[in-house]
Formats: sequence, structure tokens, C-alpha cells
Amino acid sequence: MLSRFIRRAPESFLDREQIQAVRSGRRGFLAGAVAAAAGAMATERALALAGDDPAIMNLPAHSKGLGQPVAASGYGQPSEWEKNLQRRQSPGLTRVPQSSVSFAPLQGLFGIITPSGLHFERHHQGWWDIDPSRHRLMINGSDDSLLKRPTVFSMDELMRLPSTSRMHFIECGANTGMEWGNVAVPTVQYTHGMLSCSEFTGVPLRTLLEMCGADFKRAKFVLAEGADGSGMTRTIPMSMVLDGQVLVAYGQNGEMLRPENGYPLRLVVPGVQGVSWIKYLRRIELGDMPYATKDESIHYVDLLPDGTHRQYTSIQEVKSVITSPSGGQVLLEKGFHTITGLAWSGRGKVKRVDVSVDGGRNWTPARLEGPVLSKCLTRFNADFVWDGKPAFFQSRAVDETGQIQPTYGELRKVRASRSIYHNNAIQSWALAENGEVGNVQLS
Repeated sequence: MLSRFIRRAPESFLDREQIQAVRSGRRGFLAGAVAAAAGAMATERALALAGDDPAIMNLPAHSKGLGQPVAASGYGQPSEWEKNLQRRQSPGLTRVPQSSVSFAPLQGLFGIITPSGLHFERHHQGWWDIDPSRHRLMINGSDDSLLKRPTVFSMDELMRLPSTSRMHFIECGANTGMEWGNVAVPTVQYTHGMLSCSEFTGVPLRTLLEMCGADFKRAKFVLAEGADGSGMTRTIPMSMVLDGQVLVAYGQNGEMLRPENGYPLRLVVPGVQGVSWIKYLRRIELGDMPYATKDESIHYVDLLPDGTHRQYTSIQEVKSVITSPSGGQVLLEKGFHTITGLAWSGRGKVKRVDVSVDGGRNWTPARLEGPVLSKCLTRFNADFVWDGKPAFFQSRAVDETGQIQPTYGELRKVRASRSIYHNNAIQSWALAENGEVGNVQLS
């Protein structure tokens, strides 16, 4: 598990000119350099390594014996060597654990999909494991003219309808909220860990509303209501429903939703803060105006410099973060390293990510890994050769609408520093001469 928190560098087989060649677009250079070096030194170096390393010369038990039987457990579990990669709570963050958060370990994840067992949690009154045979979804209108056929669906009826599957990120509106005033937490798991990305499966909400005879000209909003004891309800503009992206979802990453993620039914509202992705979904109501529920009129609002509150700001703006090297990690050796991270936007696809190793003085375009999908996490990578001197890592994302991730200085000009929600400022990590990486704020 050590590798999750300490970045081990390969031997420094690339010099600065070679790294620049990779960056300038000469594809295949890295692979060619490695192959050439390996061919030239293969025999001599392999023998030297083998002689010094008993792990390669002495066969371990797993190379000589019979392994575990097939299906030793009914549900697969991670290796015991990966058991330290876990969601983690922040002690004292909330008064009771039923109304708390567990943060996803972004520093130890690969690609863009978050395993269901590591998906971040945010609860307002704890989680429930609801009997799906007894769960119902009701669709009604605030008056009879908005919906011709109010309907109650069972889970069986929903799951027999044509389904769709899509990959989207979900981010709590309070993600990175502890960083507004100052640097408060040490690792990317705590700065940005209220973020995950999954493949969700379900029925488009528009399909259900069409089945119920919705009047899309008069119905301008829907109210989504959860079945947990917090009375969680949120207003969603009908415009988001009409484009077909909002799902009534029962599947996540190829299986049913986990209980802590809303089993057996939740709403998926791509690009919008997670509080609108109502879990344990029990009711959808059509209306002609916003509902001004408790969680959108006095909570999840943005405090502005003049003391007023901005409401209904649910879109998660363009954002990115370097997940490695990041706070709490250590570079053990000088030489070549890969900078990697995640970028996302609630307005569409990520168009570009730039990376800086000198605190924003100079920027280099990062490589975007495919697929690059709308309102989904995008993985980026960049090369870095460490010479043993201090460095400051930053990433800056741009989305397809032209929105650019702001610095803290730019964001505080319009939002001041007393907010909690919707912090999409550029994150900075400081690399010290001893290889330790820490959280810093640069304006």
C-alpha cells in the first residue's frame, strides 16, 4: 500500500532534451528510448539486478504451490496489500456521523471511474438499505393541468423499461470548501475527495414524464424528493430534463446502486452539484416555479462580498486537480516523474488542461487521456524531471464553452473568502527539496 502515498520514480533514463522531445510531439520517442536502453544493457544489467535481488532469484510460495480456489468469496474483494486505500471521514466535520462525509481517495485511483466501494458519501440523515420490492416512485403535478396521468412505479416496472447508461462525475457543492479561507487540509483526498465518477444506468426522466402525459410547455420545473428522514428535496429546471440527460438510475458501474449511494433508486443530474442527485428517490412533482426548499433557499447558497446570498447556483464550474504528486506524498528520487490528475466541467467536455511546475509562471499543455466525455472526469498527464529543487505544481482546466479555471485571487475578487460552496480555484502543491509534497495556496 506504500505506493499509494509515496511516488517511486524509475531510474532517470531521460535527460532534459529527451523530455522536451516527448513534449514537442515526437511520438514513440519514450518507447524507443526505453527499448534502446534496454537492448544495450539487457544482459549485464539483468544479471547484476538478479544477483542483488533475492525476490527474483528465490521462488516464493505462490510460484510453487496451489492457490486459492475459484469463487473463494461470493463478492470479489481488493488485495490485502491495497486495504489502506479507503474512503475516510474527517473527525469533527459534523456533529453526528449520520450527517457527514467520507472522502474518496483520489490520490490512489487510476483512469476516470471510481470503484463503487470507494465512491464518496454525503449523508444528511444516514444511509438506508431499502427493500426494493417495497420501494415506489410517484410522479404527480402541483396541479392537474401539468400532468394528465399521475403514476406510481414499482422497481420492477421501472427496470422493464428501455434503459440507457452514461458516465458522469458527481461532485458535492462543498467540495474544496475548507480551502476558501486558508489552507486547511493536507491531502487531495480531503481537499477534493467529495468527487467521484461512475457509469450510471437507468431510465431518462423525460421518458417517464412523457408516459405520464406531462405538459412540457407549462411545467417549468420538477421537484425531486428522497425517501430518507432528512426530507431532502431539490428543484430542477425542466430544461435539464428535456435534453434527456437526467436519469432515474438504479445501476452504477455495472451493478445495482450501493445503499450509501441511494439504493435502489436515485436521480442523476449531470453537471449539477451532488445534493440535487436525490438518493432513495420516491417522488417527482411538476411545477411552474422554483420550490425554494430548505436545501436551496438557506443551504447550498453562495455568500457574496456584500453579504447577500446567491441561490440556485447548482452548476459545477470547470475545475481540475493534480492527484499525484499531491499533498502527503513523497518523491523518493530525482529524475523522471509523471504528473497526473483529473479535470471536469458541469458545462460539457474538458477542452484543455495546462500544468505548471513553477507556481503558474509558465504553463505546458497536458495530455488528455481518452475518452473525453461531457460532464465526466477526464484524466490528464504531464512529464516532469525533478532536479532536486523546490517546485510548485498546478493544473488549470478549460472547458468547451471557453470557461477557464480561476486562480484564488481571481475567484475571491467576486466571491470573497467566507463561502463554503462552489470553490473551483486552482489547487497548488509545494514540492520541497527533501521530496515531501504539501498543500499551499498561491494567488
